[in-house]
Amino acid sequence: MKVQDLHPYLQRNGLSPLYMVVGEEPYFRDLALSILRQALAGARKSESMDSESSGTLMNCNLLYGDETDASEILCMAEEMSFFSSERMIIVKWAEKLSTRDGELLIPYFQQPNDSTSLVFSAHKLDGRTKWVQELKKRATMIDCAPLYENQRAAWVAQQARECGVKLDASGLDLLKDQAAEGLYAARNELEKLGAFMNEGRPVGSQDVETVRGKPPGISVFDWSDAVASGDHGRALDIIAKNLETGEAPLRMVGAFLWQLRRLWKVKTALDEGKDAGQAARLAGVPPFRAKDFVQQAQRWQESQLRRAWELFGKADSALKGGKANAPKLVLDDLVLQLCQANARQTHPANKKTPPSSFSGKGRG
Repeated sequence: MKVQDLHPYLQRNGLSPLYMVVGEEPYFRDLALSILRQALAGARKSESMDSESSGTLMNCNLLYGDETDASEILCMAEEMSFFSSERMIIVKWAEKLSTRDGELLIPYFQQPNDSTSLVFSAHKLDGRTKWVQELKKRATMIDCAPLYENQRAAWVAQQARECGVKLDASGLDLLKDQAAEGLYAARNELEKLGAFMNEGRPVGSQDVETVRGKPPGISVFDWSDAVASGDHGRALDIIAKNLETGEAPLRMVGAFLWQLRRLWKVKTALDEGKDAGQAARLAGVPPFRAKDFVQQAQRWQESQLRRAWELFGKADSALKGGKANAPKLVLDDLVLQLCQANARQTHPANKKTPPSSFSGKGRG
């Protein structure tokens, strides 16, 4: 089920012994956990996820997949709570549980404790493993996938109403773009707008940019513009400044890849004979950015877009694997490889671009 269906489901059916909260959108995962905890506590008001930092909330225990094992999970799940007839154990980052620990949990999945709700929360679980297959058969699954492009505007509008923010069309378009990079980012911007803008005053794109508080010129659009121009120096600077402001590397890669998808849609539409306005609309580009977006898309060749797609996949794997402790190196290498092909098209033939950081030649 979707997160929005969870509350009415719990009202009808009560708590279940096993849950899977799985999907790439952390905002929805945290929202699902909050709703489950509200059901456990019997509370109507929203409960802050900040209370998780204590690790325990009366009859609710929080564990992390990379810090726990099957014996600890089973010990908690099988014991009776002193505070209530029901208890809940939440295992966040469940994807980090070892296969061995997961398989040791299979007998419990088959005969769970009726007074315990055991909740596994994860970005993604490996469906090839036996323990995940068994859990899927027996657990209530909550889908936390990202919103589709045509769903983001409605979500932003709803969140804006909750924050007391009146968005005009340009403000809504910009925050819809922000939502593609992660719902937490868009929600945080709306909360800031609610705190700093006069109530009832329409909020436009310029207001959003002002309140956002980031240095100008480091947005995903600025980054893709630098890459499309083969300007590796500017693109590297944008990477560095985003990291300095606390942006998560994986979120940055996701935002850049989303931007590439839109550029590719515009490029394809233009190649099919659509005019600039039609191409921008088909890719979901806000009207106030349509002209610049089309100009940017025209700088890319089909072969360059395909190569870029491959490079993004490698960067994503590197950030999730052995090079996760060196995100700047991974992102810098991505930038340099993307810029090399575009620089040949934009700059004179004798102008050289720096080598990839993984080539062994290094950079200063």
